[in-house]
Amino acid sequence: MSASASLHLRLGETQLKNWDVHRVSGDGFTALIRSISQKQKDREPFYILDLGAVVRLMDTWKQALPDVVPYYAVKCNCQPPLITALASLGANFDCASRAEIETVMALGVGAQQIVYANPCKGQSHLKYAASVGVNLTTFDSMQEIDKIKMWHEKCDLLLRIKAPNDEKGSWRSLGAKFGALPEEVVPLLQHANAAGLRVIGVSFHVGSKVNDPQLYRGAIASARGVFDAAVQLKLPPMRVLDIGGGFQESPTFLEIAAVTKEAINEYFPSSETSEDLKIMAEPGRFFAETSFTLVSNIIGKRVRGEKREYWIDDGIYGSFNLPVYDKSSMMVKPLLEESEWMNEAKFSSTVFGPTCDSTDMVAAESQLPELHMNDVLVFYNMGAYTASAGTRFNGFDISSISTFLTYVYRP
Repeated sequence: MSASASLHLRLGETQLKNWDVHRVSGDGFTALIRSISQKQKDREPFYILDLGAVVRLMDTWKQALPDVVPYYAVKCNCQPPLITALASLGANFDCASRAEIETVMALGVGAQQIVYANPCKGQSHLKYAASVGVNLTTFDSMQEIDKIKMWHEKCDLLLRIKAPNDEKGSWRSLGAKFGALPEEVVPLLQHANAAGLRVIGVSFHVGSKVNDPQLYRGAIASARGVFDAAVQLKLPPMRVLDIGGGFQESPTFLEIAAVTKEAINEYFPSSETSEDLKIMAEPGRFFAETSFTLVSNIIGKRVRGEKREYWIDDGIYGSFNLPVYDKSSMMVKPLLEESEWMNEAKFSSTVFGPTCDSTDMVAAESQLPELHMNDVLVFYNMGAYTASAGTRFNGFDISSISTFLTYVYRP
């Protein structure tokens, strides 16, 4: 059954039934934005989550990596309708704190569907995980083993290793903060075994927005070495391989998927591994980034010669907290009929956020037509590390931004 069919069958069985879902064709998306904007009594920014995009992304994932279970990284975007939709489509979840565990479990996700994928956990968070039965977590240090032994000794463990060369093929490496080095693997396995804890597998994360598929091959090869080390130490055979995140909706994803499958078959051939080997991943951006659109309003304007400066009602302390630095695939267009502006003169334009911080700049040197007060700007691909990274600086509260749901049908 396709992800699309699954979502339609389960839509009425989940909390999504309590939300109004606007069903439109691809051509009707702009009209929907305009309709919502015009109905607002007080002009405020808002998100639109396209559940159709979520469905299509899950179909793509299952076709490209059919044997890899996605554990959606909740930190990327923790909006309840997204989590509920992903759960209905068969996703599990990667949580990094008590609050994230509480969020997904409140939406009906079971403890067995969660990996506590934070190699360094606070005591209270770890005790909470134990109390609700979240029994799978990651570690990469002796001290973390001792902490888990003290507060959650029933927990199964994944040894988080540093992916080799992750600083060269990803936009943001995580290896400087997380991951055991090769020479640390055996001592960590021995320490966990001496503590009576079960290390059932290996995890890694090759970094954010990976552009070199070979990073996954190198990390999978390193994971194979950890499996072999466990055998040499006469420890129970490992049965979980967690290939982490770094995935994006782009042509590179299919290349990454092909290299990953090839590497898994090479280093973990079915003839040498038990049939119950579980392969999991921790995608966040892949599902969230292109599923959300942000709609904002122009609240200020200044003309300086041939340059235009605009202020909008969201900024870097809100939805644009990370995209400004994240080199995201964000795109911006005015909410005007293309016939109204495509052939008009374009001006070098700067878009500022609403706070009093002079660095609160959303876009610089953008080519935009002449815009006016209360015109609307639409920002596409705004689901990854946007709402989840917002603050309340200067009294602008990102949590108050509404989210509307749509299901866009595309040919």
